[in-house]
Amino acid sequence: MIETNPKVETVRFKKFKWVDIVAPDQAVFAELKRKYKFHELDLEDCASENQRSKIDEYDKYLFIILHFPHFDKRKNAVVIEEIDVFMGHDYLITIHDGVLYPLMDVFERCRSSLKSRKKTMSNGTGFLLYEIVDTMLDHVFFLLDQVSKNIKTIELSVFGSGQEQKDMLRDILGLKKDIITFRRVMGPQRTVIAQLEHKNKRFLPENLDLYFDDLVDKVEKIWGNLESMKDLVISLQETNESIISHKTNDVIKVLTIFSATMLPLTVLTGFYGMNVDLPMGEHPVAYFLIIGGMAVISLTMLIFFKMKRWL
Repeated sequence: MIETNPKVETVRFKKFKWVDIVAPDQAVFAELKRKYKFHELDLEDCASENQRSKIDEYDKYLFIILHFPHFDKRKNAVVIEEIDVFMGHDYLITIHDGVLYPLMDVFERCRSSLKSRKKTMSNGTGFLLYEIVDTMLDHVFFLLDQVSKNIKTIELSVFGSGQEQKDMLRDILGLKKDIITFRRVMGPQRTVIAQLEHKNKRFLPENLDLYFDDLVDKVEKIWGNLESMKDLVISLQETNESIISHKTNDVIKVLTIFSATMLPLTVLTGFYGMNVDLPMGEHPVAYFLIIGGMAVISLTMLIFFKMKRWL
């Protein structure tokens, strides 16, 4: 049996039900409190933003706050999205903002397919929770694969032209921001997933230990990948900054040599530009002698710079 309304959808299978709530208002929270007797602090956590991942255990239900990364196309960046979960013996309630498509796809499959309901919901709410978290972690791996491809692209372009170097710095900083967001999500998540493995067996039977142990392994693998990516991006940034610094030094060196070459010429032209009588100032070939002297001085300085290997 399937029941729907604009903000709340419920899928039932045998004695179990999954209630999915998108962007709830105060009326929905009031109904949850009335029907399920949830603690008001838990409902306040659902209504507020920026809650840390956690798991609270009560006599009749578990309250879990989970966070997962999500790529926001409008911001072109990875953002953090929250899922609030209430899990009892015969029900599981998920509350979210409706942007985590993997979660919504799982619910849609259960809603539209009896086969999916049998696969996902026939082993109780604990297994349903496992399926949801497992799907979301698979999505995290997918996002990390995209980040990894971006890192490889930057690796191949690290010795590009000047403009590419500037663009690359922007891309590297964007990657660093995304990896920081991933780490902010997955750091507290490691603790919560590990706690799920050892929680009260009334809600998570022992036959699910192997499944939740698999979730712990996935989270640790994600964390290990993030550590490697963080180190690699830092190395890429340092390499890119070294290349930019080297190219800047080359430009400064050329400008310095140019200035040093022009300095004696400037002195000479300034000397003969004074409005006083100067040696050979009236000589008919004075102009050519001065030009020739300037050329000799410039050539001598360039030969000196070349001998010093400054050029």
